Amino acid sequence: MQDQSSPQLDPRQRRKEVRRSLAQDAVNIPNLLTFGRIVMIPLCLWFLDKDTPRSGFWAAIVFTLAALTDVLDGYLARKLGVVSILGKLLDPLADKLIVMACLVWMVPMGRIQAWVVIVLLAREISVTGLRGVAASEGVVISAGQEGKTKTALQMIGIILLLSGYPYHMSYLGLDLGIVDMVHVGRALVYMSLVFSMASAAQYVSLFAQAVEAKEEKLGPRRG
Repeated sequence: MQDQSSPQLDPRQRRKEVRRSLAQDAVNIPNLLTFGRIVMIPLCLWFLDKDTPRSGFWAAIVFTLAALTDVLDGYLARKLGVVSILGKLLDPLADKLIVMACLVWMVPMGRIQAWVVIVLLAREISVTGLRGVAASEGVVISAGQEGKTKTALQMIGIILLLSGYPYHMSYLGLDLGIVDMVHVGRALVYMSLVFSMASAAQYVSLFAQAVEAKEEKLGPRRG
């Protein structure tokens, strides 16, 4: 006999519950910050497209604010106990969208080479796919130190690339002369590329180890 003690929701009611849950998740503070980060993308590109020192400065400011909301929304989600499925989807998506949008936009401007953007984009797609497959197998792969270093170098490099012009700089009274932000930013993105490849190799290694450990735990399969 079937257990009738727990009533089952019909498909229509179940869909309503799912929509209601997603709607509630969409309006919590961390997810609103994530939505705000996505909205900042066209604003950042609009400033960047003007290609002047002043507009480059504001493009860098917008990108910096977006990077700060990335740190803030994760902290608030944990602090307020509102970590949600929608947030887990949107947060990394928003990061990748603004980074790749800015990098792609700067290729025809001559600030970054196309091959660098292609390699970074291929790496992000590959790692995202790998983590998705791992999650479907019940394997969680956390970001290592190489991935965190890659992100930090990449973010700072992009901010400098967005600035896009030479500036006269000094530090603690020491005259540094004219510093071209494009050259410095490009060097940081190159450095991030090295850590990007290292972290990708680490993801593959961790995935292989986790799958092997799971297979050993399950034991040999019967034919």
